[in-house]
Amino acid sequence: MKGLILSGGKGTRLRPLTYTSAKQLVPVANKPVLFFGIESIVEAGITEIGIIVGETKDEIRAAVGDGSRFGAQVTYIEQDEPRGLAHAVMIAEEFMDGDSFVMYLGDNLIAGGIKDLVEEFQGLQAEGCSAQILLAEVPNPQQFGVAELSDDGETVSALVEKPPEPRSNLALVGVYMFDNRIFESVNTIKPSARGELEITDAIQDLIDRGLKVHPHKVRGWWKDTGKLEDMLEANRITLEAMNFTRGPGKVNGSTIEGRVHLAEGAELVNSLVRGPAIIGEGVRLENAFVGPYTSIGDGCTLVGCEIENSIVLANSELRDIPQRVDGSLIGRNVRIVKSGAKPKAYRFMVGDNSEVGLP
Repeated sequence: MKGLILSGGKGTRLRPLTYTSAKQLVPVANKPVLFFGIESIVEAGITEIGIIVGETKDEIRAAVGDGSRFGAQVTYIEQDEPRGLAHAVMIAEEFMDGDSFVMYLGDNLIAGGIKDLVEEFQGLQAEGCSAQILLAEVPNPQQFGVAELSDDGETVSALVEKPPEPRSNLALVGVYMFDNRIFESVNTIKPSARGELEITDAIQDLIDRGLKVHPHKVRGWWKDTGKLEDMLEANRITLEAMNFTRGPGKVNGSTIEGRVHLAEGAELVNSLVRGPAIIGEGVRLENAFVGPYTSIGDGCTLVGCEIENSIVLANSELRDIPQRVDGSLIGRNVRIVKSGAKPKAYRFMVGDNSEVGLP
């Protein structure tokens, strides 16, 4: 089998962060979300991986390289515009060269990886199964592709993309497994009303052709990290599950409570860090409090401030902030400081589609 990771798209739900950064490279627990997907595929024994890239292709290439750091061989497949998941499959046909493959959405996280799922699908293929899709029960199925199952629950009988009146609460999770018969389907379907080739339509074509599509219900957690709330929840879950080592960072007149990792060059001065939390390389905390479920990226400086349940990206500075920062996602090279200028006032330089919460 081969792997196909989708890492195009514009990331509109995470703007303004994604105006300057690929959404798949926004970190969870100080690791880009995309890396979790690559590692899951390699752990499943798949080392030939194609990555679909779009307008952020240069950034993705710079971060992932040739894949050797992950034990993989990566081929980049360019998509001129986000034309739908089935279009991504279509343009990957030459790379697949007749092989079965797992398709993984690059902004998704799945607990426990996919090794067992890949093995399950390989066993099902011997019985003639053409595809396996992952499903999860969700409270808002109208926002997802939704699956309907046969009476015995062993096969998928129908798929609908974002139905206004869903007939089930089983949403497609961002991992799919296909044999090469999917290529006939993606080359047969027509664009949907929103102008995209929908993977739900392609899978429905498999069903209509009498081919078996097997459902696998996800029992653990799964997250599409396309929104702020989901990023923070994924960060919380990942930090909670990680086995931390203390790390080589320095502690001067400071207190660490719970599981905390201090990376190389990190320094705590008169500060308190309460885990689970991860403090990146070269971070300086001075008279600061970092609360649970917080990830501080490399090169950040926090002085005279408190923060918890948040993600701070690399080389940002928070200084002398009078209120605790909570539930926040702060981008790279951001500077948030208390101004001493008169008259006293809030002063902002904020990009398009930003959100600022004030006490």
